[in-house]
Amino acid sequence: MSETGSEGNSHDRLRPSGGYRKLRAFQTTTVIYDGTKAFCEKFIRSHKLSDQLIGAARSGRQNIGEGSRASATSAESEVKLVNVARASQDELLMDFEDYLRQHKHKQWHKDDPEAMAVRGVAKVPDNRELTYADYARWLDHPDPALRANCLICLIHQANYLLDRLVTRLEQDIIKEGGYREQLTKARLAERDKQQGSPVVPKEETPDCPKCNKPMRLRTARQGGNAGSQFWGCSGYPECKGTKKYQPSQTDRTDMSDKTNPSDSIEPPRE
Repeated sequence: MSETGSEGNSHDRLRPSGGYRKLRAFQTTTVIYDGTKAFCEKFIRSHKLSDQLIGAARSGRQNIGEGSRASATSAESEVKLVNVARASQDELLMDFEDYLRQHKHKQWHKDDPEAMAVRGVAKVPDNRELTYADYARWLDHPDPALRANCLICLIHQANYLLDRLVTRLEQDIIKEGGYREQLTKARLAERDKQQGSPVVPKEETPDCPKCNKPMRLRTARQGGNAGSQFWGCSGYPECKGTKKYQPSQTDRTDMSDKTNPSDSIEPPRE
């Protein structure tokens, strides 16, 4: 999971995880969390409302981090947790809008000079972390309306970043498959390597055109194509999907002539 980079990981994992502290979305929600806590301590008398605001702000931040860690074993869980973070930001947004309306304060329009000034703070190089100090002129101001409006601007920015992140994560799942699909491809590649079959990088292993399961290299044992290799569905015999195999320069094999009988089947005739 990364918007702008990733943290190093000492283990050679099938899927990378972590890196959330470098995400603009995480940095922005951290500022929102700290700003919301300071706002509640100074202006909110109701313990129930204060807990609600701080809880929503904390949820937005925490779920980004948890989602990033979960990405090592479940792309779907990562998307789910980022969506939870997004929902928490929406809840917080409505609470601050309610505060301004109920206290007769004006809510900034997106094109107001102050709103544009808040948005402009984020226009810094990606390698420079955004912190509370960048927004202190608003978040430490004695006027609660100024603080609430700044936080609303930040929430809109966070929502935009989280929407982009969810879209990219969903596209990655469509393109690369989830953790189970990637694990199956890696397992099949390792089995082929041990059996002396051509080793095809997992990213080049196609999905079955019929059921979308990972495919396996197989060898035809009879018919006019006996001895030739082809892609067969890993779900065989339930699924009989096949695909033509064209060796690439990256494929490699050893001199062994070992063959697994379960891989020596004739491709089904369409």
